Amino acid sequence: MSNIVNSRSFKCSLDAAKRAFYHSANAIFRKIGRIASEEVTLQLIQSKSVPLLLYGLEAGPLNKSQLNSLDFVINRFFMKLFVTSDRNIVENCQEKFGFMLLSSLLEKRKKKFEIKYKSNCDMYI
Repeated sequence: MSNIVNSRSFKCSLDAAKRAFYHSANAIFRKIGRIASEEVTLQLIQSKSVPLLLYGLEAGPLNKSQLNSLDFVINRFFMKLFVTSDRNIVENCQEKFGFMLLSSLLEKRKKKFEIKYKSNCDMYI
């Protein structure tokens, strides 16, 4: 879902992935509104929207500002869901519901991808 950007080094734009996440998350909010519990909403977002945001990102390099940009998307979502702008409340809610920041989740996915890639490469040597 990311696009390659003209740059001196390899770089991808995350705009399309973030747009897909927001589109999906807003569609979920439109359908269930505030009727469903926070747990249900978070589970739907985790299973339907987050994969749209992270698709294929473990294969390429991301700089610190891009990782912060991904975390910002999740933080803003939590601010909307829990109707707050307090960063401490957002962090507490993320911890309570076991919702990892995308930078941490992506780091785990990258390690898994590298192990799988290395084992596949070793098969052909």
